[in-house]
Amino acid sequence: MIARIEKVENGYSAIYKRHLKHSVAEVWSYLTDNEKLPKWFSELRVDELREGGVIKFDMGDGTFEELTILELKLHSVLEFTWWPDTVRFELSEEPDGCSLVLIEKINNLTDHTPRDLAGWHVCLDVISALLDGRTIERKDEWEIWYEKYVKEIEKVTLQ
Repeated sequence: MIARIEKVENGYSAIYKRHLKHSVAEVWSYLTDNEKLPKWFSELRVDELREGGVIKFDMGDGTFEELTILELKLHSVLEFTWWPDTVRFELSEEPDGCSLVLIEKINNLTDHTPRDLAGWHVCLDVISALLDGRTIERKDEWEIWYEKYVKEIEKVTLQ
């Protein structure tokens, strides 16, 4: 399911919603466990899992950017800075699994925005696949979703 992108006060938001047939604890571990994080987002590492703590982003050149954890509620909320923007994961129990919502708060739309949006989309699909014991060809999937998010951004900017 494609993210809902909308203009909000002070920028834009992209909201992704997924129902996963797995427990909150299982999904939470993919968001916060350094053994599982690289399986869906190889550049991320949790350095300090606490509000005010740090998630490190490997820039691939020997340097790391530090992303600050803005809100943390164990097994429920993980929100952190994403350069000038923020990324928030929300988990809640459902009868046959859990709900995973990712909200990216975007200050300004740029040429890079559809790339990030497609990237988050594929990351969520990869988490789901890993939990289900499947694999996904990320590059092919990313290219498909990138084109869709370019069009979605065009719609939002025309409003």
